[in-house]
Amino acid sequence: MQPRRFTLSGPLRGRIRVPGDKSISHRAIMLSALAVGESRIQGLLEGEDVLATAAAMRAMGAQVERTGEGEWRVDGVGVGSLLQSQVALEMGNSGTSTRLLMGLIASHPITATFVGDASLSKRPMGRVIEPLSLMGASFEASPGAKGIQTLPLMLRGALPAVPIRYTLPVASAQVKSAVLLAGLNTPGITTVVEPVPTRDHSERMLRGFGAELDVEIEADGTRVISVRGEAELKPQNVTVPGDPSSAAFFMVAGLIVPGSEIVIENVGLNPTRAGLVSVLRDMGGDIEETNAREVGGEPVADLVVRHSSLRGIEVDPALAPSMIDEFPVLFVAAALAEGRTVTRGLDELRVKESDRLAAMATALGAAGARVEERADGLVVEGSGGEPLRGTDHAIATHLDHRIAMAMAVAGIASHAGVEIDDTRPISTSFPTFEPMLDGLAQGRGAP
Repeated sequence: MQPRRFTLSGPLRGRIRVPGDKSISHRAIMLSALAVGESRIQGLLEGEDVLATAAAMRAMGAQVERTGEGEWRVDGVGVGSLLQSQVALEMGNSGTSTRLLMGLIASHPITATFVGDASLSKRPMGRVIEPLSLMGASFEASPGAKGIQTLPLMLRGALPAVPIRYTLPVASAQVKSAVLLAGLNTPGITTVVEPVPTRDHSERMLRGFGAELDVEIEADGTRVISVRGEAELKPQNVTVPGDPSSAAFFMVAGLIVPGSEIVIENVGLNPTRAGLVSVLRDMGGDIEETNAREVGGEPVADLVVRHSSLRGIEVDPALAPSMIDEFPVLFVAAALAEGRTVTRGLDELRVKESDRLAAMATALGAAGARVEERADGLVVEGSGGEPLRGTDHAIATHLDHRIAMAMAVAGIASHAGVEIDDTRPISTSFPTFEPMLDGLAQGRGAP
């Protein structure tokens, strides 16, 4: 355990650059490993989750090496040429690594065993197992609570796999991506029907690496994504934009701490990921986009964030897929706003690294916020800008990096501060979070 108390420390000022986007970093490693030849990646997130993906691709034959800070070289083996790993694939806390790699391996004639930490081993894998089983892969999963299928898990890939047309029963970029990755080595056309749009990093990057991928948008907004199998991917130079989910903590911190003005450079603003920015603006947040540009097919800008008087709103459930990882810190913003914030349609948060609805309701309540937990969301009564009371005991983060960082932000907007029980999980996605926050509190930005 590595506890720490985060306390009110005056305005946040300076310029920072958050680590590379985690979703894009995972996919850059995987697709580079499936291309024939050398790919170069700049700005890769070097958190534990992405390193788990890199280790797995190395175990299956790709040469993956770090050449500098955020700079990596990958010599790929080609689609269909993954090797049998001689060791279990250790996923740590990374659900993204697990679910995407399950898809990638499912259409290769190899067997893989997936293991993870205590938190990941409680998370449901059935939503990925279902479509991949239809494609011919077979699974032996562990029985979890309430009959869910969990890690440890053994997967036997199919060759040839069977192309399918699969309609997502729930909005999930991970399930969509798993099926599309399986489709790369499957004869014919594999199709995913997406009634509710989710982040589209896989589609953008698959096209960038040379896959034949089509996206049709039907009259009701349904997206039909098709990929042609037996693909030949070409090596690329990939630049990873800053992760909007990491930037989210500093966006909220800058808005709720009086006197603050910070610049967050190089933030990815893919429309399927930028829901939090629009919600915070609807709440009255002063967030200005400057230096807008495109990096590696992804929209990017620098964000200028200034302290603002926030007001409670009802968050449109349709925005949930575009900001699903940002809700923990949005709840913190809501706790400092004027009036009531209502969120709905957040069932997915119950099966993240922790039950994020229950964890945040308990944590914010302990810090003095007024929170009502409902089946699919939270209702938060704001303080009107008054700092929270703070906690007199350590908050349980449940090994969840986003709970830890969200409550750290709550701590710097509270009278007594907030102590969290363990800061170590933060390194899964944002190893420099604490020094970056400390630097802004001292008016000097990034460490």
